[in-house]
Amino acid sequence: MALERLTPIVHRTPLITSTTTNNIVGKHVYFKMENQQKTGAFKFRGASFKLMQLTPEQLERGVITASAGNHAQGVAHASAKLGVDATIFMAESTPLAKIEATKNYGANVVLTGETFQEALEASLQKQKETGAVYVHPFDDYDIMAGQGTIAMEMLKQEDRLDTILVPIGGGGLISGMAVAAKYVNRNIRIIGVQSESANAMYQSFHSNSVYQTNTVDTIAEGIAVKTPGKYTLPVIRKYVDDIITVSDEDIASSILYMLERNKTLMEGAGAATLAALFAHGHKIKSRHCGIVVSGGNMDISAMPMIQRLAEEKKYSPA
Repeated sequence: MALERLTPIVHRTPLITSTTTNNIVGKHVYFKMENQQKTGAFKFRGASFKLMQLTPEQLERGVITASAGNHAQGVAHASAKLGVDATIFMAESTPLAKIEATKNYGANVVLTGETFQEALEASLQKQKETGAVYVHPFDDYDIMAGQGTIAMEMLKQEDRLDTILVPIGGGGLISGMAVAAKYVNRNIRIIGVQSESANAMYQSFHSNSVYQTNTVDTIAEGIAVKTPGKYTLPVIRKYVDDIITVSDEDIASSILYMLERNKTLMEGAGAATLAALFAHGHKIKSRHCGIVVSGGNMDISAMPMIQRLAEEKKYSPA
């Protein structure tokens, strides 16, 4: 149902390949270019589908959420199309480009706290006070279903895919994609990727506990989440085959690689999947591997830091 309802309003983003990348990693690699989605990231899918499920009475109350940036733009744009008031809580450290874009879509932006988790807690408190409908950035089955349409599109575009690498923050994207992909092809492998510096889902997946990190400090702010989702974690444990981590140096090197070789800007969260192929490609048994370029909303002022981090890697994309 999600694919049918979203098809008329979302971009069917390209699935591209790169001969150079294929040669480097020894696999056929397919990039799902969600950095070319409306609002510059996949989040528009889940936000739109969530709002489609709300009643007129609920929409009248307005919506509220917290975001590291991309979910904010997705909710703001989807809300604007429906004429719904949207309030978005964002951490004060959120890249300026994401803040300004969210405001330009018409949302009321509230900057609070140093981390996404602090913004999330503040938004939940505000929701209790106002009665607005909460649109969680990942821990919601409608959000997961909307994001899952990416996998359906990928498998229509290339039915030989045997593995898909997906970035993980709270788990909404990979939850939806894993369920959708295995509905189409039960043998496909779904592998999640986290930053070593924000690895709560990795720790929780590989144990019988729910792991919460005390701090998250990564250039991939889109996946800098301290605690796995209450609803996403069980789905991930059931449908995801593995979760691996990469360093910020790996991520930075991949950002530069895509700029230099494919003339494409992808933010840290999206670069994590390519970083996993470069860092762990020999362990990933795949002939036709899809990776999700989840977004391209990166603060350009961060490029000097990314260059410095990339220089610390022995692998050089140049």
